[in-house]
Amino acid sequence: MDTRTPIPASQQPLAMSSRQNTSASAGLRVLRTAIGATCYFVFYFVQQMAELFAPLLLIAGAAWAALPALVKTLTRTTASADPQAHDAIASVANAIPEQIVLAGHELTASGLICDGLGLMAVAAAGATLAMLVGRKL
Repeated sequence: MDTRTPIPASQQPLAMSSRQNTSASAGLRVLRTAIGATCYFVFYFVQQMAELFAPLLLIAGAAWAALPALVKTLTRTTASADPQAHDAIASVANAIPEQIVLAGHELTASGLICDGLGLMAVAAAGATLAMLVGRKL
C-alpha cells in the first residue's frame, strides 16, 4: 500500500501557473531587450550623423561669413597698389552671395553656424540617451 498523501488539486494549477509566469516574464525581458537595443541603435546612429555634419556646417558657415570681410580687406590693401587688381577683387567681393536657395531652402552663413551648433546639441543628447538605454540593458 502507498502511504504517501496525494497533492491537493488546488496546488497543482499553482505550479503550472508559475511556469507560465516564468515563460511570460522571459518573453517580456526579450521584448524589452529588443526595444532597448533598437533605441540604442537609433540614438547612436543619430549621434554619429550629427557628429559628422556638425563640424562641416560650422566650418562652411564660418568660412562663408569670413570671406566677404577678407575680400574687403584685400580690396583696401590693393587699392593703392594696382587699380586693375582693385577692380578684379571688388568684382569677386560682389559675386559672393549673402544667401543661397537650394531646393527651396534658404542657406545663409549664420544659418549654417546655427545648424552646426544645433547638430552638436543633438549629438550630445544622442550620446546621453544612448548611455541611459545602455545602462538599462
